[in-house]
Amino acid sequence: MEDPGSGDLKDRRPGAILFVCGMNSIRSPMAEALARAMLPSGIYVASAGVKRGERDPFVDAVLDEEGLSLGRRQPQTLEDLEDDYFDLVITLSPEAHHAALELTRSTAVDVAYWPMPDPTGTTGTREQILNAYRDVRDRLKRLIVERFVRG
Repeated sequence: MEDPGSGDLKDRRPGAILFVCGMNSIRSPMAEALARAMLPSGIYVASAGVKRGERDPFVDAVLDEEGLSLGRRQPQTLEDLEDDYFDLVITLSPEAHHAALELTRSTAVDVAYWPMPDPTGTTGTREQILNAYRDVRDRLKRLIVERFVRG
């Protein structure tokens, strides 16, 4: 357990963070885009999924509201990662957490679990669906600020 009084915030920030969810189409790419925008450029941030998913247009819409974009980025799996060294793996779904623990069991990588709701089950109007995606975005922003910005 980290001692909140030891060292300054910069010393406690990981150099490389990986966000993982089920299919790397909603929660983890959203977290990656937010973290890239909110953290210093010296911190390497990536995301992946346990399985390959399809890009979700609602993610693009709610990131655009923040002035962010995934660009041409497409969903990728853990196996697709070119760099497999991370100081911290943050999992966003139960399936991702199990996979990350299995992947890191013989390494000294910290794994944190930030359970996020899956907004794809939301029904109703376009605005109601967007609100579910905004909720995930805002939860991720809050956790990134709490863990990495405010400390």
